[in-house]
Amino acid sequence: MTRVEAVGQRRRRVFAALGGVVAGCAGLGLSQLAAAAVRPESGPVTAVGGALVDRTPVAVKEWAVRQFGTADKTVLLVGVVAVLAVMAAAAGVIALRRRSAGPAVVLGFAVVGAVAALSRPEATWQDALPSLIGGAGAAWVLYRLTGALTLPVRPATAGPGPEAAAAADREVDRGMDRRGFGRIVAVTLAVSAAAGYAGRRLTAYGSAGATASRAGLRLPPPAEPAPPVPAGADVRVPGVSAFITPVDGFYRVDTALVVPRVDADTWRVDIHGDGVTTPLSLGLRELLARPLVEHDITLTCVSNEVGGPYAGNARWLGVRLADLLREAGVRPPSQGGRADQLVARSVDGMTLGTPVEAVMDGRDALLAVGMNGGPLPFRHGFPVRMVVPGLYGYVSACKWLRELRLTTFDAYDAYWVRRSWAPRAPVKTQSRIDTPRDSAEPRAGRVAVAGVAWAQHRGIARVEVRADGGPWHEARLGAEDGIDTWREWVWPWEATPGRHTLEVRATDRTGAVQPGTRSDTVPDGATGWHEVAVRVRPA
Repeated sequence: MTRVEAVGQRRRRVFAALGGVVAGCAGLGLSQLAAAAVRPESGPVTAVGGALVDRTPVAVKEWAVRQFGTADKTVLLVGVVAVLAVMAAAAGVIALRRRSAGPAVVLGFAVVGAVAALSRPEATWQDALPSLIGGAGAAWVLYRLTGALTLPVRPATAGPGPEAAAAADREVDRGMDRRGFGRIVAVTLAVSAAAGYAGRRLTAYGSAGATASRAGLRLPPPAEPAPPVPAGADVRVPGVSAFITPVDGFYRVDTALVVPRVDADTWRVDIHGDGVTTPLSLGLRELLARPLVEHDITLTCVSNEVGGPYAGNARWLGVRLADLLREAGVRPPSQGGRADQLVARSVDGMTLGTPVEAVMDGRDALLAVGMNGGPLPFRHGFPVRMVVPGLYGYVSACKWLRELRLTTFDAYDAYWVRRSWAPRAPVKTQSRIDTPRDSAEPRAGRVAVAGVAWAQHRGIARVEVRADGGPWHEARLGAEDGIDTWREWVWPWEATPGRHTLEVRATDRTGAVQPGTRSDTVPDGATGWHEVAVRVRPA
């Protein structure tokens, strides 16, 4: 192969890879448009991302949560798109060698997307269509683009000198219709952008009913309003978490790559299963017609590491779940009931299993419809979610609720239990230093060490802090709003210049002291004392 031929071949590979990426854009645009007609979750990127979430080892999931926090879903979706781009480029290069092979690779990836979509909970055969339609469109575009790069080549002739050099330069591009390739690329990108935009608009139009139903929802006043938050609940130290977490700042940890947007006017929840003598099917209006209870409850995610951010306190409004279960004829196991597990299912197929005994033991377990004075936000479960104080979210806090089924722990393993998490998971006593932050550099003198502690449904009795492994000092607690919420605390530390380590531990109202031994979040929540390292500067 001559130098000119080698340069031409490399250039064709670059154009072929570009053609593959352009074909991939066409496929994604068409699939997004098709997904708008089926359901947003059926799009290939979302479907493949969801399938990866389901099949990712627990250790990898926990690593992603630690590294990326609540942005883990965005990182996953960007990663899926990046991998698809690389594969599309490779398919373009393959097509350069054999024109039909590249489109065949593209169609193979479309089948993978279709299978992933069909594997999702609540999937129907229509969920395969977006991937197949997008794949077919991408394969056709790639075939056309490859044709512009593989034209028959006739040897060029030229005399010596400058004419030979010019002929050699032209020879590099022989066998390519660059103008034709460029036209196809331009048209494809324009059509892809239009299809993607139309898909987004149609998706927004499809969820307009849900948006309007939330905007028009007026929650009735509670029959049992929560008392005002005690004036001393907030220790008023800069840097400490707000006692009531703002809605926009409330943590979100779930597997939904697309937030479900449920129309409140058509929503229903069905209550049935073992021990149910009177099955119930309730719409939102029927639920709101019942006595509503308002209660301040702190929620905690089991993925929260020691000192982690996945805890939040809110004022919830809802119907007592125990009342609905009794109306359905359910009795707790302690009273001879047949079922010991309440399996909640969301509209996207997620299942969470909650102990029936905990729901019916007198605590304010709610089917919540409101949060901090307004309807639930979509990202936090609108129109109805479960809230059960004292249990980690993965066994109690089902969002976008659509079904409650009574069964037993022996008969059924919910989603997270099948992935190595414990079937029962009461919240562990935890405490956190919010200020000073790790690696902070406060001035010597009196420094306010402060934070929050929680032991939902047991309550916090005492918080202690120590510096550099020395004696424990009792912190001043903020006023208690109830045993189901966290408590703020503060300890005045006389800081001396140098490097120091601060630790905190809490004691709940049963007398149990937070253990200092560190353990991972799997299978039922982390343990250990939170610590921060600081360097105190001279005053």
